[in-house]
Amino acid sequence: MDILKERIISDGVAVGTEILKVDSFLNHQIDVKLFEQIGDEFRRRFSDIERSVDKILTVEASGIAVAAFTSRYFGYPPVVFAKKESVNTMDEDYYFSEVMSFTRRKLSSVRIAKKYLRAGERVLIIDDFLAHGQAALGLVNLVAQAEAEILGVGIVIEKEFQGGSRKLRKKGFRVESLAIVERIEDEQIVFKKDSEVGDIGNYSREGE
Repeated sequence: MDILKERIISDGVAVGTEILKVDSFLNHQIDVKLFEQIGDEFRRRFSDIERSVDKILTVEASGIAVAAFTSRYFGYPPVVFAKKESVNTMDEDYYFSEVMSFTRRKLSSVRIAKKYLRAGERVLIIDDFLAHGQAALGLVNLVAQAEAEILGVGIVIEKEFQGGSRKLRKKGFRVESLAIVERIEDEQIVFKKDSEVGDIGNYSREGE
């Protein structure tokens, strides 16, 4: 998705060789027009299952807006988001999984009330980032507990070098990432070349 890659280059900030900050349009401030285009692109990528999705599943907080915009293009299935911590108002039965955050260097829990994810439902997982894959695998675990079916995993930005997509694909899941970062080096964000949208090549933050 060229427009997303261009936005990452113009507004993204590479920190070292591991972290990519996109707060200005994805994780803190939301570019609504871009999110609409992202939702439509997910519909295009998953056009074969467009009318089969019962629920869109994500994790709080950054994934919620992406999932909500995506829902529009799939006929408005409900968006369910896993809560990262236990809250006082969540006293019903729930599915629970532990997720390791490599960025925060801590183990946290994610949970979904059982009434919002039921056996046999067909689920599309949508999230903003895929790095080591822990959050996505946590969602996979929740779906398995519910005895629901995963139709695919849609990711806005994938950091391929951290291996998350390989873990998911080894388990047999379909992964569609709109922008795949092959590596980060010398303040350059290097995208994986995508034959479908043309030769993306290597970009620096100055667009070189």
